[in-house]
Formats: sequence, C-alpha cells, structure tokens
Amino acid sequence: MRALICDEYGGIDALRVAEMPDPAPIPGTAMVAVRAAAVNFADVLVVAGQYQAKPELPFVPGGELAGVVESADGLEGFGPGDRVCGFTGFGAMAERAVAYPGSIIHLPDHVSFEAGAAIPVAYGTSYHALVDRARLEEGETLLVLGAAGGVGIAAVQIAKAMGATVVAAVSSEDKAAATMEAGADEIVRYDQIPLRDGIAAATGGEGVDVVYDPVGGTATELALRSTKWNGRLLVIGFASGEIPSIPLNLSLVKGNSVIGVFWGRFNMEEPERSAANNQVIMDWVADGTLRPLVQKTYPLEEAVDALRWVADRNAIGRVVVTP
Repeated sequence: MRALICDEYGGIDALRVAEMPDPAPIPGTAMVAVRAAAVNFADVLVVAGQYQAKPELPFVPGGELAGVVESADGLEGFGPGDRVCGFTGFGAMAERAVAYPGSIIHLPDHVSFEAGAAIPVAYGTSYHALVDRARLEEGETLLVLGAAGGVGIAAVQIAKAMGATVVAAVSSEDKAAATMEAGADEIVRYDQIPLRDGIAAATGGEGVDVVYDPVGGTATELALRSTKWNGRLLVIGFASGEIPSIPLNLSLVKGNSVIGVFWGRFNMEEPERSAANNQVIMDWVADGTLRPLVQKTYPLEEAVDALRWVADRNAIGRVVVTP
C-alpha cells in the first residue's frame, strides 16, 4: 500500500510517500480502506519527536480517518462495506489502517468521508473538554482561544449546542467569519486589540466562565485573569509552541480551576464513556447540529504540504489527506 512514512524524527521535511506492507490484521479490530485522513497539529509534533507519545520508527502519521471496512474479524457491530470514521493514534495517512474497538463509529451515508475524518479527534476532544471536564452549563460564557482551528471550531459548535454564549478569539477577518458561521456570539480580534480588553468588551466587563485553550503561550495567563469567580481553564494543547507558567495565586484569589484535557488518554482509560460520547457527537452530526468544516484536501502524494499548511497555522477548520 502507499503511505506517508516517518523514518526518523526529523520533522515534516524528513517524511516520504512510498510503498510499504499492509498492516497486519489483528483479531477484534477492523481493517479500513482509508478514504480520508485529517491532519492535526499534534501530527506535526509527532514527526518531530516533540509529542508526549513517540511511536516506534518507522511509522505512518495520522490519528483519525474515515473509510470503508474491508474486514472486521471479531469486532462486534462492524462488517465489510460499513462506512466508518475513527481514531487510530497513528497509521491513518495510508491506503489501509487498523481501527480498534471503541475508537470507530458508523458514518451516516450523507456525511462525506472528508467530513467524517474531521470528526473523531476535534469533536471528541472538545466534547470531552466541555462536558466531562468543564461541565459547561447552559447560559455560561465560554472563551475559545484559537477558535478558527480544528478543535476551536468544534468547541464553538458544541458549546452552542449546549446553550452557552461563545466568545471566539481569532487573528484575522477570514477566521472571524468562519467562527461566526460556526455560531460564535462575539469575536475578539487579538491582532487588533489586547486580548484582555477584547474579552472585557465582549462580556460587558464580566469575564468568562470557561476558557478553552489549545494555544498556550502568553494567551493562557491573560485568559485566566479574565475568568469569573469559579472559572475554569481547559488546557487542551500548546499550538503556540510555548508551555505557559501560570502564577498559582490567580487560582487562589479568583477561586478558579486549571483542568487538563487529554482526550487520547481518556479514550484508552475509559473506552465505554468515550464511545458513548462519540455516539452523541455522531447523532449531532447526523441531524446537522454539528457541521465539520474542511478547508482543504490534499492527495496522499502531497501529504507533506498538508502538514506544512497546518504547521504554518494557515488552517481554518480542518485539512484532510485523501489516500
């Protein structure tokens, strides 16, 4: 099969597209013919050896896919010909990949493979963050940093489905338009106004109940300072490349909480709860409540360009590779 291959932790430029053996069938799993694989910022970190998980070399990048089941030996509820999407961890940017129980779900016929590939990680992470970790309530105000990215758009849509007011922080007019289309109530253009001033203006000076932070860097402390009493900061990731150091006196004087969100670990530790979350997400996708945004698609031969587009922070919504 053709695949994007990482032979060494040398970053995007060290990747190559070539033939490699099909993955070996594993009892209790599904072999999926991959039709689309979404690119995550984490993939950029993985191939550079900068992620918390380091797969054994050589490996195929890509953690989420959509495709058609070729075989499902002992995997209850799935059979050849089923349209599915799911989380693989690694291995998705290839013509075939192995999907594990609890990590895949049936894809409705009217949802494209490209949209399906954009669902598992972004929507899984955001649903787990907002529902399980923050316990976001109807009527609360959510600030989404990096709101035009893959997880950001998902967070905006899920929060609106939960009845929250959403403030989206973005850095350009086209990103503002995308987040408004996703349902954001207020926009903070932090390229035009200091972040805290923008949050204050968007909330009438009251601040926010929950911060969804996949960015890190200097924005984290500024956002934490803008929370209300009993506010919650969700630590999603560090797309800025900088892990912030937060003065803990902020939690003391504001009574707020810093909450870690590691969806991949949750998926492994609590597979039944994760599968239940996935079903809610897919039901919302099926009825149009959630609408995955795919900005660009690339053929497998141009997968390196897809990763570079995401690494350069050009993505609005999701970028997908089609093997």
